[in-house]
Amino acid sequence: MNEINSPLTVSGPGSQPAEEDGTDLEILQLPDEMSTFSMPSLQNVEDMSKLQDGMALLKQLDVTLKTQAKARQVKPEYIDIDHLDRANKQLIDQVLGEGEVSMVYHSTDTHAQIQESVMAGLWRVRYYNDADEVTADTVEVAYVPRLSLRHVFKQAAHRVEQQRDSIPQGVINAPPLLAEINDKVAEYRPGTENHIINLTLLPQTEADIEFLTSVLGKGPLTILSRGYGNCRITSTAVQNVWWVQYFNSQDKNILNTIEIGAIPAVAAAAHEDIQDSAERLSEILEAYL
Repeated sequence: MNEINSPLTVSGPGSQPAEEDGTDLEILQLPDEMSTFSMPSLQNVEDMSKLQDGMALLKQLDVTLKTQAKARQVKPEYIDIDHLDRANKQLIDQVLGEGEVSMVYHSTDTHAQIQESVMAGLWRVRYYNDADEVTADTVEVAYVPRLSLRHVFKQAAHRVEQQRDSIPQGVINAPPLLAEINDKVAEYRPGTENHIINLTLLPQTEADIEFLTSVLGKGPLTILSRGYGNCRITSTAVQNVWWVQYFNSQDKNILNTIEIGAIPAVAAAAHEDIQDSAERLSEILEAYL
């Protein structure tokens, strides 16, 4: 029987011929970390007996979560914890932990830092004065914190105003997008689906991106959502317009979009999250408190 010679096929990086233009194929690396829930390790029983105020607040939060979980839609509620001393606040922070979404709000009259807990839909919200002193300290139960809903666009323009004769040289494809943005801003109504403009798929030059950034301006709210890689969201100076950028674990921009509508879904909790968080908090209280 004749021997058949079969060529050996090799695949993978380095196995393919170089591109004619001298560039190499880049393969994006997927992030290898993912946030998971783990039961917090609290202080011993003797210490816990000295933290009655913090324990009472956690039980109040437990009741609020259970009520919201049974409702069709969450009505945002907040619990003031200003009155708690440092030890009791540490207990609250230890139980809630830090989740994937954090926010910074900075305007002329309001400064705040917001951190989602490991239980989605529970938010720690701290307000600061110009001297960086905490002026209010709260825990909120909501899909998104009230501050990110009520005040983000209170001073924003209702449309993009741009004269054609003031468009910089090198800007080619951005001007038609301004018309689309204005149309969608005018059409948007609360409860309707966000309109997404995927800039990554459009032929945009650096001058186009710089021009869009300039005319849209910057709003007071910046959001970082850390899941698989990072998602950075920035409010603009135009009503209901958001910059949404996705980065891989090497901090390389892999998706650049503009969203017109409500706060992007990647930064918000869903009702199922509230229900899951109600179960988790109950488990914690049963196990430790």
